[in-house]
Amino acid sequence: MMRISETVKHLIIINVIMFVGTMFIGGGKLFYEWFAMYFPKNDAFRPWQIITHMFMHGSVTHILFNMFALWMFGSPVEQVLGSKKFLFIYISAGLGAVLLQIGFYYFQYIPNYNGLLESGLSAETIKEVIVNSKGSNLRVSQDQLEMFRKVISAYNASMVGASGCIMGIMAAFGMMNPEAKLMMIFLPIPIKAKYFIPGIILLDLISGLTGQSFFSPSNTAYMAHVGGALTGFFIMWYWKKNQFNQNRWD
Repeated sequence: MMRISETVKHLIIINVIMFVGTMFIGGGKLFYEWFAMYFPKNDAFRPWQIITHMFMHGSVTHILFNMFALWMFGSPVEQVLGSKKFLFIYISAGLGAVLLQIGFYYFQYIPNYNGLLESGLSAETIKEVIVNSKGSNLRVSQDQLEMFRKVISAYNASMVGASGCIMGIMAAFGMMNPEAKLMMIFLPIPIKAKYFIPGIILLDLISGLTGQSFFSPSNTAYMAHVGGALTGFFIMWYWKKNQFNQNRWD
């Protein structure tokens, strides 16, 4: 059995502590409101959530899958790169994940919010409907109703989980071990990492753009997965090109 590396062990401990806090502090809701990542336009948003959401999880299954992936991919990556570079990729991938996911939410929010304004609704009316779900007596067209749906969806979105960080680590693992054979629990067929990991990223991208879920729950922040993976890939690409011996990972 592969030995767990030091930084990975500490990250798992922090994630478990945060998960216990989510379950027992303030009935779970209070802890979630403090540390989950909310859409910046939402009144629940706090700047520290950009970091803290990476250590939050929504269910036992969620944290088990993520911590298993962190151990499986993180330990070999840390053993090659060392703790400092490993942690740099981990946190950077988490930031890349939240940046792309929030950017995607803004892509939904801004044009539809502006569309509601252009349709004749006031900013106060729109805010009241979004925040308080009031406005049942407000007569709106089908187009306005669809715009409200997209604005409310983005406004009320929240993110938790280490998935973005782990996707960055997976990308790093794939670049270091392209011939390693990996399998999914739901698809027990060995596939080389150089095909497996880009395939997972592609499925996440399709899910993010279409809303069609393949293996994850429908409320998964798919674009965060893509953002984390791309961040990990570009960091490793830069390091391999500029700092490491070209043959180190061959």
